Amino acid sequence: MDDWLSDARDRLAEASGESPESLGLSQGEIDELLELARVAAHDSGERINAPLLCYLVGLARGRTGADLSALVDATVGK
Repeated sequence: MDDWLSDARDRLAEASGESPESLGLSQGEIDELLELARVAAHDSGERINAPLLCYLVGLARGRTGADLSALVDATVGK
């Protein structure tokens, strides 16, 4: 993660009571989320759908513990 994203993650961790490490992203997770955002923005024709869909996938993952790849695949119709 770059410095800006690391700083934002650290502030989010502090605000939520989580450790920064628990909010880290692997390169695989980064790639999955960027693909999700790309598909949402381009296929839907509305760029604003990208962050909203990423948020929905994050909610589903946080609430169920489901695999990120499976959620992304289900969402983008793979």
